[in-house]
Amino acid sequence: MRRRQIISFMPKLGAAAMVSAFSNHVYAQDNSIVIGCSAPLTGPLASAGISIKETTDLVMSQINARGGVNGRKLKFQMMDDAYVPSRSVENVKAMLADSSIVALQTCVGTPNNAATLGMIEAAGIASLAPLTGASSLRKSNVKNLFHIRASYTEEAERLVQRLVEMGLKDIAVLYLDNPYGTEFLGDVNRVLQTSKLKSVAEIPVAVDGKNVNEAVIKALASKPSVVLLGTAGAASGSLISALKKMSPGLPIASISVVLTPQVAKALGAAGSGMALTSVLPNVNSGKMPIVREYQAAMREGGITEFSGTGLEAYMNMRVMMAALERVGRGELTRAKLRTAIATLPKIDLGGFSVDFPQGSPFVGSHFVELGVLGSNGKMLV
Repeated sequence: MRRRQIISFMPKLGAAAMVSAFSNHVYAQDNSIVIGCSAPLTGPLASAGISIKETTDLVMSQINARGGVNGRKLKFQMMDDAYVPSRSVENVKAMLADSSIVALQTCVGTPNNAATLGMIEAAGIASLAPLTGASSLRKSNVKNLFHIRASYTEEAERLVQRLVEMGLKDIAVLYLDNPYGTEFLGDVNRVLQTSKLKSVAEIPVAVDGKNVNEAVIKALASKPSVVLLGTAGAASGSLISALKKMSPGLPIASISVVLTPQVAKALGAAGSGMALTSVLPNVNSGKMPIVREYQAAMREGGITEFSGTGLEAYMNMRVMMAALERVGRGELTRAKLRTAIATLPKIDLGGFSVDFPQGSPFVGSHFVELGVLGSNGKMLV
């Protein structure tokens, strides 16, 4: 049966049947390596997706200009899902049916990665460095997600423990009304329970931010000593602005994914003093070699605005490069690349280590540090 006939037959098959049809017949094209990604180029987290694409395309073009990987040129195929899980499912379904795509990389969002997990597991394709810290995606039965960043649970533990140590025990939690937000709320509550505390308010925020003012009014009515955000994207900026307007002196804290670089910059003075966790080195500091190398790569491509999302995409590409080089010059299949990632030895990316365990869940880093947002939208650590 010709490949065109197989693809035309795909809509008649279920997801499991579709991926199994290709599981033993997937290969890289002789002269190229295609990496897939489902991420938001539109919608509330568009700036994150745009940063990922910009950085990954730039790094791949630089690698290709120097001969590629084992004689093959790299290509990044990103499909826009607007942070909508059902669109992520359609994107991943299409990428699994494309035999030139050997792996996925930096797919964005907890609900999005959760929605596509079943297909990825059935296909046996590696999804490297999904941009989510959800512990629900880090379980022993998940064999094909390879996380580089620390978990939201680790971030929540570090942040809440620090707030309690500072005497800020009356915590109001504003969380995104989706699986990411509800899982974050559960993490926070577990940490509070260890100190025999509970939040003074738990308020869901719509993904599109339509109930921001109502949520802020409810939070302030609980008379918190600090507001803890488990939101993301544009809604976070609106929340912070509203909180600062209604209660200028109230402390605000959050985990790393709450603010995109664009939202942080747009906040300006309104974001100054906000406590944040970080799962990456400070992108604006030259202390770590990996940051200096990222900055140099961006400058080579004419980019002088650095971002945490860009640094993460750069680091993810470095790990993928190590795995591709490990496969070597022979036939490059999805299975071979997945095995190469799973068996990577500890990698020092220049002050930042990635070390996957010998079995799932595959989590390469537990790096978490605390910092404060400056008035210019940049972290002060």
